[in-house]
Amino acid sequence: MTEMTGTLVSKIAALQNYQEFEDLHWEGSFEEYLGIIRQRPEVTRNAFQRLYDMVISYGEEEYIDNKKRLVRYPFFSDPMDGGKDAIHGLDIPLMRLVHVLQAAAQNYGPEKRIILLHGPVGSSKSTMARLLKKGLERYSRTSAGALYTFRWTNLKGTGCVADADDSGEVACPMHEEPMRLIPEEWRDHVVKDLALGNDYHRVNIAGDLDPACRFIFQRLMDRYKGDWGKVVNNHIRVKRLLLSEKDRVGIGTFQPKDEKNQDATELTGDINYRKIAEFGSDSDPRAFNFDGELNIANRGVVEFVEILKLDVAFLYDLLGATQEHKIKPKKFAQTDIDEVIIGHTNEAEYKKLLNNEFMEALRDRTIKIDIPYITKVSEEIKIYEKDFSQARLSGKHIAPHTLEVASMWAVMTRLEEPKKHQISMLQKMKLYDGRMLPGFTQDNVKELRKETMREGLDGVSPRYVQDKISNSLVRDGVEGYINPFMVLNELEKGLKHHSLFSDEEQRKKYSELIGVVKGEYEEIVKNEVQRAISADEGAIARLCANYIDNVRAYTLKEKVKNKYTGRDEAPDERLMRSIEEKIDIAENRKDDFRREIMNYIGALAIEGKKFSYDTNDRLRRALEMKLFEDQKDSIKLSSFVSNVIDKETQDKIDVIKSRLIKYYGYNEASANDVLSFVASIFARGDVKE
Repeated sequence: MTEMTGTLVSKIAALQNYQEFEDLHWEGSFEEYLGIIRQRPEVTRNAFQRLYDMVISYGEEEYIDNKKRLVRYPFFSDPMDGGKDAIHGLDIPLMRLVHVLQAAAQNYGPEKRIILLHGPVGSSKSTMARLLKKGLERYSRTSAGALYTFRWTNLKGTGCVADADDSGEVACPMHEEPMRLIPEEWRDHVVKDLALGNDYHRVNIAGDLDPACRFIFQRLMDRYKGDWGKVVNNHIRVKRLLLSEKDRVGIGTFQPKDEKNQDATELTGDINYRKIAEFGSDSDPRAFNFDGELNIANRGVVEFVEILKLDVAFLYDLLGATQEHKIKPKKFAQTDIDEVIIGHTNEAEYKKLLNNEFMEALRDRTIKIDIPYITKVSEEIKIYEKDFSQARLSGKHIAPHTLEVASMWAVMTRLEEPKKHQISMLQKMKLYDGRMLPGFTQDNVKELRKETMREGLDGVSPRYVQDKISNSLVRDGVEGYINPFMVLNELEKGLKHHSLFSDEEQRKKYSELIGVVKGEYEEIVKNEVQRAISADEGAIARLCANYIDNVRAYTLKEKVKNKYTGRDEAPDERLMRSIEEKIDIAENRKDDFRREIMNYIGALAIEGKKFSYDTNDRLRRALEMKLFEDQKDSIKLSSFVSNVIDKETQDKIDVIKSRLIKYYGYNEASANDVLSFVASIFARGDVKE
């Protein structure tokens, strides 16, 4: 048994990377650290520079949206955890955030401000802050993101520690940059004479030591009669600094509590009363814990959750922390800090700030970045796919389009009524999602966005939709799956009881939008079943070839050879029009469309590509609808809802069902239900010709 245990432990131990451990726990003299700076001056970056470099280290992707050049930052897709905290559909707010970090990294001013993420509940503000903290933590463990701090050694007998029970070593409580040990008046000479830095990374030593390190430094300078070299050679060990939120090293989070229990010492540290008796004074830095959130976040980032809920006394502490990069611990002089301060707040709290004349100083030190809700359906879907993927549902099935219709409704609640162009909310939603609508261009989409005032700042939170999908899975998913109607009904039912929807007019509007989405889903699912019925690729290819032969003859003013009689005949106008009418090609536009098809085929031929029925999306759709029209009577759609089905019809239904399962993502139960639903629509004659 012992041997087996030893073998198991050794197998686990074999997973350790000793070289990585050695690199992450490097320790050396101040002289060795200067050698590192000469090779890699970026190790001396300040907190804003390091945070910006971390984001950019994951790359940048440029793309054009509505004729506007945008940049997507892959970091915010959370490649570190496989997309667990990925942010979707907010490229423009994220660009603004990164631009602020870039300006701050270059010392253009934003480094003296609080970055305030402002937006409605559930708009990813906390996720952004969490991503930045997580990213910085992991970046500090890479060679590119390395940073260093120091500890004091050999202090016994120096009067710097209590010799009776102290180890003689003291870690720098605020994880200071070791270069701060160089007196301020020497720093410019040091950087110049030692040739520290290069064209890409300039070494800039700013700030002074924290009170605890300053106390030890001055004691040792007195002991060695001002010999700085002896102080650093005998008592300084430089070590790699690994940022960690769990260990409260370089990454802090502050969350407001009940106003009666708030204490400003939570930000700037407090007296250690047990050590007052040991050192004789409550103003001795050795009797003080520099463990407030602003202390421990030095060299990194601190997040203020719901920052505007803070007591006024806390907000005063933030004024100096942002503008001067200094904090005031109790009974000590102002202390330098180097950290990024990120806060987030919702609409109601921000309005209170605007109305509070006493908080003008804080407003002046704040850079507000609006984080709205997503207004693109395709991006909203990604949020729900993350939580409700088939892999996580343990046997439950979500029918196709379920998450899509929930996303459509959520997005439409966030859109403002169009003021121009005479379009519906549904059409506006489609345009925002990048879909092409007849008569509309990208310029129209830009105009629609410009005419809005608060679009994306109101509406339904993704959390509400997630809760209702969860309810559907538990309540309605007893048959092993949920469908769009189950989720839409759950969303509508929740409007009556949810605390966020107190306005009756708002409830009515949202309820009407559910009706709009149900109508759109009917169109989607009818088209899907039509495609499944007409999904005989061979038949579509033959129909396409026949159409193209006739179009070619028509445009070239030639005859078409009849395959059966061998005679030359005029192009089949009836066939061509029966296909073109399916996609609303008017009689007076048929010539243009046919020439367009022939030009398209010619362009493909020049590129060495072959034309097929699915090469042109509009033509493919027309061919599918034509084939469906030709086949629907032979399949007897009304029999789908009949209790008596003959074997021939049943075989055809089974083929359609298998196509829905294979190509469209249905399971047996959801395919049966969707066929019954569409059949009932066909039975009413509610089919668009």
